[in-house]
Amino acid sequence: PAATLPEAVAQTVIPAATPAQVSGPVKSAARNARDYRKDAASHLYARHSQHIYKGRLPPMLEAVGVLNVDIDRHGSVKSVQWMRAPRHVPQVMQQIERMVKAAAPYPVPQHMSQVTYTDVWLWHQSGKFQLDTLTEGQD
Repeated sequence: PAATLPEAVAQTVIPAATPAQVSGPVKSAARNARDYRKDAASHLYARHSQHIYKGRLPPMLEAVGVLNVDIDRHGSVKSVQWMRAPRHVPQVMQQIERMVKAAAPYPVPQHMSQVTYTDVWLWHQSGKFQLDTLTEGQD
């Protein structure tokens, strides 16, 4: 049976960015999706620092998902598509999608008219995560 998120995490409301947070667009110098992925991961970590799992992850995770994110020339999320969806925990899928969308605007891909980047979400049962791009590894 699929485990459920702790009540506090399941009830988490992710606030939209405030005007102070988006006063000036951050620019990405990336020239391809692979390099942009690093900028996007750092951006997500900064926006959702309270949800980052600190340290090495245990060998068993609640979910592992692979997500494509389409970012337009202004840093807005145009769409998200699961390449490998953790369907056994739909509430985790929804939480990840909310976090991705709430983190907009992303760094502006100044050398690309748009970008689709892919990252692997490593989700711990506590409701905290790491992205493969910035993971501290697993035991």
